Amino acid sequence: MRKMKLSLVLSCALVMLSFVLMSFVQEKKPWDIPAKYQSMENPQAADDAEMIKVGKMNYSRHCKSCHGNIGQGNGPKARSIDVDLGDFTTAEFQAQKDGVIYYQSFIGRDEMPNFEKKIPDDEDRWAIVTYIRTLKK
Repeated sequence: MRKMKLSLVLSCALVMLSFVLMSFVQEKKPWDIPAKYQSMENPQAADDAEMIKVGKMNYSRHCKSCHGNIGQGNGPKARSIDVDLGDFTTAEFQAQKDGVIYYQSFIGRDEMPNFEKKIPDDEDRWAIVTYIRTLKK
């Protein structure tokens, strides 16, 4: 009986470990960014105060609940999401090209929804990218 309980506990632990490992692998899956987006450049100036203001407003409306106040992936909905939300404040994230951030933010994949219909205006989308660029450590 004791061996049976131990076997059951070990089996459960292995199943749980496999889910954790699968989740980790899923979190780190690289994005497949089409060439069109890799070469896109933000038409807005990085220091355009008006666009940063518009971007912050739209970020608060559409992004903050998952990505957090300053883009560290710790918004209130983040706990219910099974993939890595990233940290926009890191040098690694900020080193990405504007078009890559645009694609990730509005085309999405997996649990990152497509926002093309929710944010139809291209200027508003770029304003969010412009704002995200201000979220540095």
